[in-house]
Amino acid sequence: MGSVEPYLTAAGRRYRVRWRTPDHKSRQKRGFERKADAERYLRTVEGAKDRGEYVDPASARVTVGELGREWLRDKEAALKPSTYRATADAWRVYVEPRWGATAVAGVQHSAVREWVQQLSDGTAPTARKDSPRAAAQAGRPKSATVVLRAHGVLASVLDIAVRDRRVSRNVARGLDNMPRKVSKAHVYLTHDDVDRLARHAGEHGTLVLTAAYTGLRWGELTGLRVRDVDALNRRLSVQENAVKVGSEIYVGTPKTHARRVVPYPAFLGLPIAKLCEGKGRDALLFGDGLVHVVRPRTSESSRSWFLTALEAAGLPRMTIHDLRHTAASLSISSGANVKAVQRMLGHKSAAMTLDVYADLFDEDLGAVADALDRARSEAVVAIPWPNPAARR
Repeated sequence: MGSVEPYLTAAGRRYRVRWRTPDHKSRQKRGFERKADAERYLRTVEGAKDRGEYVDPASARVTVGELGREWLRDKEAALKPSTYRATADAWRVYVEPRWGATAVAGVQHSAVREWVQQLSDGTAPTARKDSPRAAAQAGRPKSATVVLRAHGVLASVLDIAVRDRRVSRNVARGLDNMPRKVSKAHVYLTHDDVDRLARHAGEHGTLVLTAAYTGLRWGELTGLRVRDVDALNRRLSVQENAVKVGSEIYVGTPKTHARRVVPYPAFLGLPIAKLCEGKGRDALLFGDGLVHVVRPRTSESSRSWFLTALEAAGLPRMTIHDLRHTAASLSISSGANVKAVQRMLGHKSAAMTLDVYADLFDEDLGAVADALDRARSEAVVAIPWPNPAARR
């Protein structure tokens, strides 16, 4: 148990509370004017120890910056390069400038709520504007993705503080003003659209067809090697993912870390075989075999081969990733079940596929109703409906 002791100051009698932490370290808090207040504080401390909720005031003085930098170093080894880059940028640009010097015990729920609103409004403090692009973005409202990522970083750092018993709860959780991400409508191309796009893509035509009929992500496509092609069974083995982060391309495992095998239609057999000609087994399938094909830009100012092909084919502006959505659409319309589409796309579950492409299954609802109608008609054909008029 702790103790309450009086002591004299120039302002008069004051009370000191002494106690021991769960790991037997001595702690004290001074300055209580009334003995009753000191005793109440001691009861609070002892009660927290009994419940396993004790927070050491000394450890709570660590700043968000100190804890955050350590958390970020650990994340570098756990996250994929592209994800780590986005996380580190959110920390450097938005979280550290506002919270770096604040003790974890000094972070208040209302202050976090205000900061989230400032990010959404574009008035939150950010890091030094060290580039023309950063300067241009200053003062602009941030997208829901940016706000959610920045808040997620702060909340994750404070989660560590809770687990370390530096604070009793995470005040960054449970905000009621978080922005909502609005999903962009998917662009679905028809077989004819894909054919026109591939013809106008020139040397990238086979890449376009492969993307539209296998649903591979860009990094998975450009990470394919000759050894990943099983021409006999028309299968592609997805084992690598090539992602450009800054000016460098990082090669790692696919997005979900799970390797998978994806089928491709027979008409792609000859084009893919031609890509393999003259290359060794370890050569990249697309491009010159040595250097990964760079993702085409789709910004207003760019004139990439993909945008040029879209315009020549008379198709709306879209991204190369939209060909993945087209693959899902063409597969489902051809009669593929959701489990097969899930495996092809590399989703973690069929439920995720249904969530992402729920709009593609609208026609199936009508088919279900029609099937139920036929089944009932066959089952009750010999049972007449009661005639209310006959009863009268």
